[in-house]
Amino acid sequence: MRILIWHVHGSWTTAFVQGPHTYVVPVTPGRGPDGLGRARTFDWPDSVIELPPERLRDADIDVVVLQRPHEYDLVRRWLGRRPPMVYLEHNAPLGDVPDTRHPVAGLPGPVPLVHVTHFNRLMWDAGGADTTVVEHGVVDPGPLWTGELPHAAVVVNEPVRRGRTTGTDLLPGFARAAPLDVFGMGTDGLAGRLGLPPGRCRSHELVQRELHRAMARRRVYLHPVRWTSLGLSLLEAMHLGMPVVALATTEVTEAVPPGAGVVSNRIDVLTDAVRDFVADPGYARTVGEQARAAALSRYGLTRFLDDWERLLKEVTR
Repeated sequence: MRILIWHVHGSWTTAFVQGPHTYVVPVTPGRGPDGLGRARTFDWPDSVIELPPERLRDADIDVVVLQRPHEYDLVRRWLGRRPPMVYLEHNAPLGDVPDTRHPVAGLPGPVPLVHVTHFNRLMWDAGGADTTVVEHGVVDPGPLWTGELPHAAVVVNEPVRRGRTTGTDLLPGFARAAPLDVFGMGTDGLAGRLGLPPGRCRSHELVQRELHRAMARRRVYLHPVRWTSLGLSLLEAMHLGMPVVALATTEVTEAVPPGAGVVSNRIDVLTDAVRDFVADPGYARTVGEQARAAALSRYGLTRFLDDWERLLKEVTR
């Protein structure tokens, strides 16, 4: 198939484009939000091709994967027709939860809604739209964990702006249990904003190919996010063989089974867990191995691509 999809979510798309199709991503001169083109910090195969909007009418698109409400109108304008399409929702709802109405409910014609977690499907009000779940898949980075640094790794973009949503306010408490290495965009100056000494909270902004090895040098992965879909960084940490400590919110309790880490909504339990993993590398290794096995079993790339293959065949039948 020739699949039209916008470059919106780099990590998720990196897994999606590993399939057997041709993936057409719009590109505009300024590479803005509606024309970002191919990723430049992720490794995408040659089957991902860039096309400007004016060439899409002749691109023989078989199916469209929408990810934002306005893309429906872009399809009509740029393609001049309405090919089969699905709407992929990456996020948990915001606003009047659990009564938040999903944009797909207002689209003309049937557009199946695909969620990435069962929690999201439960919380979004999709009206009469057909809904399904295709859980995340991750390109396996390999068992890279060494845990040589007795620190906790955190991956979050724009932690100051997103504040309580990402659990940024919880970081000072965790920094008392272990030094934190916070990876992501917009993390510069985070220690000062939180009133922490630089040695207890270091910021790092790395491209994906460098991020995994840097994470894997830390003893434990900390996921303090209150409200999210299901952070791919958590699943990537598990693939790396890292023990994980996470809030028991949204889909986390499904992703992290017993033995793969410590999941709780009690901050004292979580801070103690961080402290215990940092103090005992052997314990951290054992739990990390179980985390990797669990992630490969549920969030492996083959299962993810097979699920999408079945769905796309059904939509285009």
